[in-house]
Amino acid sequence: MDALLKELDSLGLGVDSGDTAHEAQPTRSAPVLTALEEIRDKLQSLSDCIENVGRMGSNENIKDVFALIDGIRDTIADCQSTTPTASIPGESPPPAPRDFFGREDLIEKIVGLAENLVPTALVGAGGIGKTAIALTVLHHGRVKERFGGHRRFMRCDQFPASCANFLRQLSKIIGAGIENPEDLASLRSFLSCREMLIVLDNAESILDPQGTDAREIHAMVKELSQFSNISLCVTSRISNVPPHCKRLEIPTLSMEAACNIFYSIYGDGDRSGIINDLLRRLDFHALSTTLLATTASDNMWSFDRLAQEWGEQRTQVLRTDYDESLAATIELSLTSPSFRKLGPNARDLLGVVAFYPRGVDEKNLDWLFPTIPSRKNIFDKFCTLSLAYRSNGFVTMLAPVRDYLSPPDPKISTILCATKDHYFTRLSVYLVPDQPGFDEAQWIKSEDENVEHLLNIFTSIDMDALDVWDACYHFMQHLYWQKPRQTVLGSKIEGLPDGHPSKHKCLFGLALSFGSVGNYIENKRLLVHTLALGEKQGDDFWVARSLQSLSLANQFLGLLEEGIQQAEEAFGMFKRLGNTVEQAICLSYLARLLLDDDQPDAAQDPALRGIKLLPEKGEEFQLCESHRLLGEIHRSKGEKEKALDHLETALTIASSFNWQDQLFWIHYAMAWFFRDDDKFEEANTHIEQAKSSAVDDKYSLGFRMEMQALIWYRQHRLEDARAEVMRAFEVFQKLGLADGVERCTVLLQKIEEAMGSPEVSNEAGSGVRTN
Repeated sequence: MDALLKELDSLGLGVDSGDTAHEAQPTRSAPVLTALEEIRDKLQSLSDCIENVGRMGSNENIKDVFALIDGIRDTIADCQSTTPTASIPGESPPPAPRDFFGREDLIEKIVGLAENLVPTALVGAGGIGKTAIALTVLHHGRVKERFGGHRRFMRCDQFPASCANFLRQLSKIIGAGIENPEDLASLRSFLSCREMLIVLDNAESILDPQGTDAREIHAMVKELSQFSNISLCVTSRISNVPPHCKRLEIPTLSMEAACNIFYSIYGDGDRSGIINDLLRRLDFHALSTTLLATTASDNMWSFDRLAQEWGEQRTQVLRTDYDESLAATIELSLTSPSFRKLGPNARDLLGVVAFYPRGVDEKNLDWLFPTIPSRKNIFDKFCTLSLAYRSNGFVTMLAPVRDYLSPPDPKISTILCATKDHYFTRLSVYLVPDQPGFDEAQWIKSEDENVEHLLNIFTSIDMDALDVWDACYHFMQHLYWQKPRQTVLGSKIEGLPDGHPSKHKCLFGLALSFGSVGNYIENKRLLVHTLALGEKQGDDFWVARSLQSLSLANQFLGLLEEGIQQAEEAFGMFKRLGNTVEQAICLSYLARLLLDDDQPDAAQDPALRGIKLLPEKGEEFQLCESHRLLGEIHRSKGEKEKALDHLETALTIASSFNWQDQLFWIHYAMAWFFRDDDKFEEANTHIEQAKSSAVDDKYSLGFRMEMQALIWYRQHRLEDARAEVMRAFEVFQKLGLADGVERCTVLLQKIEEAMGSPEVSNEAGSGVRTN
């Protein structure tokens, strides 16, 4: 009987016992009412028959039961054939979107959850594609087969948020026929009578914790998610969804899907890299992609014109003639009750997140916003409201949202200017590896993009702001020590007038940034300019520093005689200035140049003099460099014991401070030491340790590859040696290091000669080393 009643319910023909068909469904057509009466009578007869079976249990009674059941089924079948599909109650969902691409795996996952009646929540930023995904699922073939006409879609942002409005709309879309239900209880019997899929779209408008009747509505949605016969799907910008919902964070599109959407709207002409670049700048955001394509199509813009308009007025391009815009979508979130409750600073804080390319590091909230109360809670809410999201420890934004929320004039944003001052203060520490504050300065490794953008903007705003240019110099010092790379600030620094008070030191910092990545041609060019500025201004300190650094650049460029002269000049100037540490550095550079010039005896004297000038405490970094240099000098002279003693001393100092760059070069030098002694196992061990100490340093990587090739060459691993030296050759070539290219060329020639030698071929695998 339960099974038969469910069949009746699936047709919308449920009858409560004790009620007549006419009383239960007064609006039914005559054929339906007749069928209801017939089914009701047969159900009563069936009930009587079942009682007889219970008392007597004869075969005849059982046959009567089955006959009655067959009769009822026939009546239902007749009713189904005469009941038009249009009579199924409730509202049909909107059509699936035409321009929907990608996300196949996500759709498959959601369909599977729907089939298993698992409640789901699609959570993400406005315009990310939540509604399109929900509608695609609603019209999926398997979902249609499972739920038939009982697939419902309710737009929660199209009625005022209140319990009464929510219940009224729910009753309407499911076809319950109750005009103004007082509570969910009045709809339970209808909700529980059949399987159905219900989508609550834009549910943030009713689930906002600070909204009207929020607690009561949340409780009702929670109860909907617990019906065993209902598959509930919620789309929302906020993460405050019923706890039983399987929450799925909606990602941005793939490049391919974004391109397909764009060209399906714009037209199927030739595809262009210009569009790829624009879509990448939009972070492949679904709504922004659609708006971009629509605007370009409506205005019949070429790709070049679209790129031009985007460059000049980004947010305006993301607006169609029918007032669809990204701005409207974002403003919905900014006017939500939860956002308004965050207080007067919330909008400006969002602007700060939008301004910085990486967003805001959550670890730095206290020092970036010391005067903002409840700052951690505010940033949590930004993520809850999908205005921002977390990525590798940062609270950040999608590019289109960032473009809209970023302050149009950074100078008048009080909170942003405060973060600028905090960054500048943190940059101003004196950086030397063995000095206090050096380890703390590693924060720049994750914040370099933010600081660079900050400086790029503020140097554009005010060229005469000396505090900004001071910060620019300090920033490049941080990059030199903590994250060697070039910077976009280079053209601005070189564009400063030579008379600008900050140009000489910023130019020096820029020169160091080129040297740190092995581009010593540019390094030297900028140092020559810095030297000229120092001489013009009569600043002996900057003249001496420029000469000192030029000697190092010339060493790497193989211009040893010029480098020796500059190191000696710099030493003399620092001696007159009374700066002993800089004298020691000059002597170290001089010793290195003499060693490279095959004058190890001459190199030993300045190296020893340099060590004597250094204090035992406070200059451990330079002391480490000097011991490594002396180790190489003694190795060159064949004094193995002294060489190993100095290298091990350097290794002990560098290990205690964990100086990765120093550790690389010490292990590199020790690999040479053991390679000279034919101790290839020990040499290979130091090569591997050197590799682990300089993974991201291409300059060091080239030297490591060259050394590895030399060792394998000596071990008769010629194929391996050839492949490795060719990789080293490519690294040195890209860095413009002619000396490294030449060494690799000579080594490659030796390897290929050895590979072609019959004598070598006959000894393959014998372990006999080549010359």
